[in-house]
Amino acid sequence: MKTDTGLLEPVLILAIETSCDETSVAIVKDGCEVLSNIISSQIETHRAFGGVVPEVASRKHVEVITLVIEEALSTAGIHPQELTAVAVTQGPGLVGALLVGVVAAKSLALAWGKPLIGTHHIAGHIYANRLVRELKYPNMTLVVSGGHTELVHMEREGEFRIIGRTRDDAVGEAYDKVARALGFPYPGGPHVDRLAHEAEEAFVLPRVWLEPGSYDFSFSGLKSAVLNAVNQSKMKGLTPDVAGIARGFQESVVEVLVEKAVRAVREYNAGQLLLCGGVAANKGLREALIRRCGAEGIELIIPPPVYCTDNAAMIGAAAYVKWRHEGGIPLDMVADPGFSLEKWSVTAY
Repeated sequence: MKTDTGLLEPVLILAIETSCDETSVAIVKDGCEVLSNIISSQIETHRAFGGVVPEVASRKHVEVITLVIEEALSTAGIHPQELTAVAVTQGPGLVGALLVGVVAAKSLALAWGKPLIGTHHIAGHIYANRLVRELKYPNMTLVVSGGHTELVHMEREGEFRIIGRTRDDAVGEAYDKVARALGFPYPGGPHVDRLAHEAEEAFVLPRVWLEPGSYDFSFSGLKSAVLNAVNQSKMKGLTPDVAGIARGFQESVVEVLVEKAVRAVREYNAGQLLLCGGVAANKGLREALIRRCGAEGIELIIPPPVYCTDNAAMIGAAAYVKWRHEGGIPLDMVADPGFSLEKWSVTAY
């Protein structure tokens, strides 16, 4: 939209993310400039339960959502009438948690007279990379987020095609289960990553490649191998080599992820490899991808940790793409815990 002076008016999107256990609200300008990104985490609450309790997560979102919205606007120095649209994570996620964000977003859109943009959570993770650098197309994304481990090809902006996905546990779930077996509290991924870097030697564990040429993943067998290693040591009256097992597990996971991602970039002639999701903060995975992509001459983008975990800035970045191609959606939009990424692709081509 142009102003009276003929200059393009900035697109300011207030984005809301409540898909799991972070309540986050951000103001994003033109899909790439973060004016504010407020995150209220529930990790300490759920740590006592060893994982996220959906009912507790929903109640916590209700308690803080209004305060987080107010802080996001205040930090950005933006008045509601300056906004272009309101965006919200429509799915996937925990249905009760999603509903809190969707109801809040609908209420704001109606009260302020602004368009509503329902946004896909994984599209948000992918477009978190645009907060770092402009994206080139076609590109390939390695998604390692919560219950998702996928390779996603984008031929054009906002057009998603999943070429590989996990057949059982996602890598984040595997990390948490292995951490629990090794005696670490929730969330376990950072503990396994730290210990893997401290170990002198790796306990040898299998690599799961599946069928030749497959881009799918499987981590349940690797998780079982870790449990067997721990249990066998205990049955022999020995103390398990926790550090060695952590390093062996991480090396197995990282090798498969990196190899399949690089092979996918080559096969699909992708101009960039993007990394996204909570496990993208994993030091071992980041270092391995940086080394391999450097050796292969592949342009790699990795968001900083704050944009790897669930946050609303990434939702604002993805919503901008949808807004440019399709505009807003009706207020009768519903939360969808099984929302399809490929179906969320823009249609205005």
